[in-house]
Amino acid sequence: MNFDHATLDTMRRQHPAWRLLLADSAPLVASFLHRVFVATNVRVMSQADLAEALEDTLFALRETRGAEFFPKKAIEYLNDWAANERGWLRKFYPPGSDEPHFDLTPATEKAIAWLAGLAERSFVGTESRLLTLFDLLEQISEGSEADPQARLAGLHKRRDEIDAEIERAEQGEVALLDDTALKERFQQFTGLARELLADFREVEHNFRGLDRRVRERIALWDGAKGELLQDIMGERDLIAESDQGRSFRAFWDFLMSQARQDELTERLDRVLALPAVAALAPDPRWRRVHYDWLEAGEHAQRTVALLSQQLRRFLDDQAYLENRRIMDLLRSIEAHAVALREAVPAGDFMAIADTAASIELPMERPLHSPPLKPSIANLQLEAGEEGLDAAALFSQFVIDKAALAQHVRQALQERAQISLSELLQARPLQQGLAELLAYLQLAGERSATVIDEDVEETVTWQAGDGRRKQARLPRVIFSR
Repeated sequence: MNFDHATLDTMRRQHPAWRLLLADSAPLVASFLHRVFVATNVRVMSQADLAEALEDTLFALRETRGAEFFPKKAIEYLNDWAANERGWLRKFYPPGSDEPHFDLTPATEKAIAWLAGLAERSFVGTESRLLTLFDLLEQISEGSEADPQARLAGLHKRRDEIDAEIERAEQGEVALLDDTALKERFQQFTGLARELLADFREVEHNFRGLDRRVRERIALWDGAKGELLQDIMGERDLIAESDQGRSFRAFWDFLMSQARQDELTERLDRVLALPAVAALAPDPRWRRVHYDWLEAGEHAQRTVALLSQQLRRFLDDQAYLENRRIMDLLRSIEAHAVALREAVPAGDFMAIADTAASIELPMERPLHSPPLKPSIANLQLEAGEEGLDAAALFSQFVIDKAALAQHVRQALQERAQISLSELLQARPLQQGLAELLAYLQLAGERSATVIDEDVEETVTWQAGDGRRKQARLPRVIFSR
């Protein structure tokens, strides 16, 4: 942020937190919203409950300041605080509810936290914060050290320090924090805990801003839908994979562990029972602050899920509108066709390259059929007679029934039924009578095949020696 005059002057006029600090009603707004939302960690409140609480506050003020002190009704003040020119509250309608609800904006929570920091403190601790700074620097240094030897040296040093502390504890020498150090560290814990609760509202606000920008982009988009979806999902991934998103996910995974919750509960009970901490009269809610973190984090998770659901519904509505436009165009074409029915235009006014697409599916291609591995017996060979004709060994062939079945299926793709003679006219026999018998066997295996014995057909083929042969058989009809 630039602390120049122009930037600060713009923030003074536009930033909701600065406008709240300049408002005449700032004491009422800050005190009431702090008591209702911040102190009790309430994320959302209905209009009726919030207006009732504000009416009680205004009644108490009018009893001491006079009837003209904030004379308007509570609901009017709430709507005024939620207006765009104020921006101190967020007014919205949850899904499934027709009653408005209100939530604190991150800017208002920052202003309230700043006002809380103006109060004088009984003592200002610096030791614990200095130690925290040293711990953070140590974590950064160790986490970025890539040299294994340097990392091992640091681990050995830490182990030596732990061993020395264990040895002192075994001898009865236990170093304890004094009351001042305990108070200082507890005050630092409460401050960080409040800041953590305030961060969740800013996370929700960032996601709502992203959702609003996405909706505006969808409404103004005139390109391809795929590019729009890629752009939207890329920006959502950018938020999720940002430093803030990764930090929130790591925090959520850490706190969702039941062991971590039990450990936090045990430590909080032990710390709050210490006399030095009890003398500070801490708020009893600090005993369950980790459950407040869980509740705030769960509300942020629900907000993100709800925004994703609303975005998906918004995209579905856009698809419906596009489909409706397509139907309107089709009806317009039909209406023009009916109007031109009696006066057909002369000449060719429309050309279609083909009436159907030629589709060849990869799974319809035949797979490779590996040859059968022969089984050779280990027998002693005997000498046979000489002068045998070996032509019979080379005249053997095998009929591929799968290929014949494929021929039948391809023929039935164009016709509902086809006879065997018609099929053989289109695909003549290659292996003669053996192939014809394979077709007949295939017809017997198919339940949709019909054999008409009243009609006789003649099937012809050419033998290997060039002679024409024929066979007469009942009509065989293949059906789908």
